[in-house]
Amino acid sequence: MTVRDGEKGPVVIEMVTCRVQTRLERKRTGPAEWLVITRRPLTDDRTVEARASRDATDNDTRYRYHYYLTPTHGATVAFQEPSLADLARVIKAGACIESSFKRGKGEVGMDEYQVRTWHGWHHHMALSLMALWFLLGETHRGQQWTPALTLPQVRYGLSLLLLEVYCTPGVDYICRQVQRQLQRNEAARFYHYRARKCIPPRKLRRDIQ
Repeated sequence: MTVRDGEKGPVVIEMVTCRVQTRLERKRTGPAEWLVITRRPLTDDRTVEARASRDATDNDTRYRYHYYLTPTHGATVAFQEPSLADLARVIKAGACIESSFKRGKGEVGMDEYQVRTWHGWHHHMALSLMALWFLLGETHRGQQWTPALTLPQVRYGLSLLLLEVYCTPGVDYICRQVQRQLQRNEAARFYHYRARKCIPPRKLRRDIQ
């Protein structure tokens, strides 16, 4: 079946699934699970889906096989059997996730964070993902008229529009903003020393006072 349209053409996957009975150590009966088997030709050099271990892969003279186990029951309820289309979409989602993280780091600064708490990290990641989602949506919308449009071009165009809407601040305003940021940094250093019950530098303490 065809999962989606990739950069090098349609992403096609061959797969089969069946219900199996697993075994634990000492031949004890394990939970029932669905076994999913996918294969691709050995001559296919495209990116393959990630596998859990080496034991989950097998080869013959023509194909490479991957094996996956999915649970059939939760804590108290039984799961509905997933369709082949859903399983194929999840198995082949690794390449899309990696490319999304790569775009996020390169286009919206997902990895450029300097935070001290998990709340700050979650805040930064949420804003970065929202910005990336917006840029991807605008890129797909623009590709309906210009198929060669890329995400960096959309980001550059938006930056030019914002510069036209908002006037460029003067030198005095920029200096005030820089001075305010420096004062915040100095205050953060002072409280960093005080939280560890250390004596801050004399010059720093005088500046804060």
